[in-house]
Amino acid sequence: MRYLSPFRFGRTNSVTKAGEHPAASFQRALNNLFDDFFSGSEVSPFEEKLGSFNPRVDMTEDEKEIKVTAELPGLEEKDIEVNFSKDILTIKGEKSQEKEEKGKETYYSERTFGSFTRVIQIPSEVDHDKIDATFKKGVLNIALPKVAKPVEQKKKIQIKAA
Repeated sequence: MRYLSPFRFGRTNSVTKAGEHPAASFQRALNNLFDDFFSGSEVSPFEEKLGSFNPRVDMTEDEKEIKVTAELPGLEEKDIEVNFSKDILTIKGEKSQEKEEKGKETYYSERTFGSFTRVIQIPSEVDHDKIDATFKKGVLNIALPKVAKPVEQKKKIQIKAA
């Protein structure tokens, strides 16, 4: 019966990062599941009815900083708002398009409006004063420099017999 199951008994197939709380790992996995499901098409049927869209967001991390990249085609800098509070990065935006065609006997006008909000939990301590965001050709890049932690010094303690 075990060979029919997609799970491996006795093995952990965990995607938990070192030191990460299991609930945070579960939340990240669930977010990735929904992102993968709705990224099959540019606009899902649910989003099309609501008039909103969900931009693609990538996050990378190294020793010095965390980089967040969001694809926001058709938006301008004035349509985007970025906030950082404690360990939460929030990206908000509003997209509006108007299309109008006039002919001799026809008139066609279409307006679409939509908004989005992406909330991302940042896993490390960030230097709030040095956060930098740039927007160019529909791509938002956010650099979140990490706080420099003091180097821990090890000291061997001598054990004395009593």
